[in-house]
Amino acid sequence: MEKDLNQNSPRIRKLRDNGYPPNTPTSRMNNNNQRDNHPNSPRDYNHTPSSPTARLRWRNRSNEIPAEVKRGNASNVRNLLLGDKNKYRSMWIRTCSSLWMLGGVFFIIYMGHLYIWAMVVGIQIFMAKELFFLLRRAHEERRLPGFRLLNWHFFFTAMLFVYGRILQQQLVNTVSSDRFIYKLVSGLIKYQMVICYFLYIAGFMWFILTLKKKMYKYQFGQYAWTHMILIVVFTQSSFTVANIFEGIFWFLLPAALIAMNDVAAYFFGFYFGKTPLIKLSPKKTWEGFIGASVATTISAFLSPWKEISILPVQWHAFSLGLFASVIAPFGGFFASGFKRAFKIKDFGDSIPGHGGFTDRMDCQMVMAIFAYIYIQSFIVHQDYSVEMILDHISRSLGHEEQKMLYAKLGDILRHKLQGGF
Repeated sequence: MEKDLNQNSPRIRKLRDNGYPPNTPTSRMNNNNQRDNHPNSPRDYNHTPSSPTARLRWRNRSNEIPAEVKRGNASNVRNLLLGDKNKYRSMWIRTCSSLWMLGGVFFIIYMGHLYIWAMVVGIQIFMAKELFFLLRRAHEERRLPGFRLLNWHFFFTAMLFVYGRILQQQLVNTVSSDRFIYKLVSGLIKYQMVICYFLYIAGFMWFILTLKKKMYKYQFGQYAWTHMILIVVFTQSSFTVANIFEGIFWFLLPAALIAMNDVAAYFFGFYFGKTPLIKLSPKKTWEGFIGASVATTISAFLSPWKEISILPVQWHAFSLGLFASVIAPFGGFFASGFKRAFKIKDFGDSIPGHGGFTDRMDCQMVMAIFAYIYIQSFIVHQDYSVEMILDHISRSLGHEEQKMLYAKLGDILRHKLQGGF
């Protein structure tokens, strides 16, 4: 011990040469700032420690809100916004990953309705995985083997229930021409609610049978958390899928407006941002918010539609653009507050430069619900037409039922022409 405290020992001289303060209690107290500013100090957020314990400390500290933001000092926050040395590198990463996502989305849209629906399902699964992980505790999980599988059981049961109600016969008539598969899928859809109910009851009984002493609070907390995730994820996705089957345009337009608003807010804030917008998101600025609102609304109205004159679709696009730029961002603010509550920076790291899928879908959740309500209120006509009836018949009736309807309609028309009806 005396050897370690000796200021002339080789160990102390080596530390002093590398910039560390001398290893004595007095010098440690007098050189706190020097220690904190050392490049290999745990408080340096740009350095990743090598040991597991140090990595855990570094991860927890890297997710903390900066001190400048906590104090609410406007000048410090402004310096934080303008003095980010890595912002150009971050912008390059975000741009590259955004282009990859954009290309993939365009390809899926080109493939058609069912592929878009499959993309929505994939995004749901990633979102659920990120949200399930938030309250996961490794110590408790080790004592509850198979408990994580129960969460996914409830997830896929809810998926079958929601999409079975939305798609009904649409999926059958689209994907199946084989008689056996057609009957199988038709039967599953016909008894879909009964199947979902007993699947849920099976999960409920599974949960009750796995309850363990001293783990009740954690298990019931996870049970409630799972159901909250199902409500959040499937509420948004059910409206998104409903918009898809109203027409790909009504899925693409709201999603594109949200993406346009995010990109515009990022670049306006990147180059002109000086005034902090909200403490929940320290790097969001009024300049970015206002610039994105104006750019999104004007772009939605002036998009090159089929004719130059003012069309109803342009007014619809204007209304959706106004909502996407002014109200939908509050979904992002809600997600930011949620992350602050759990002391995390992002929900995941699936998308480089963006975080997780939940980080990208926060505003889309708000927009999808509004788009569906707007479409049903102001766009879809309630008066029945021949096209609407034929479309409903093709969706709701199978091939055999359609043949029977065709034969009966033929008989009715023949009787009318013969004057016998």
